[in-house]
Amino acid sequence: MSTFEQAVENAKILKVTPPDADLLIIYGLYKQATVGDCNTAKPGMLDFKGKAKWEAWNGRKGMSQDEAKQAYVDKVAQLVEQYGLQ
Repeated sequence: MSTFEQAVENAKILKVTPPDADLLIIYGLYKQATVGDCNTAKPGMLDFKGKAKWEAWNGRKGMSQDEAKQAYVDKVAQLVEQYGLQ
């Protein structure tokens, strides 16, 4: 299992659910790492959750997938240190 795959698993078993801001960061990094640049249309203005997620991903445009994987691993490691695992 790669360090990225381990970080994905660790993100699922944090003791505490991180704040929305941190969740959006790891969401955007995960999508950039696994898909690449955002390839979907921006959700409508009344879809607040979808819009926030889209913006978190689209804000990573131009970042390589390897850079995104490393940033994801680093962010999850910080969250594990902060909150611990179940």
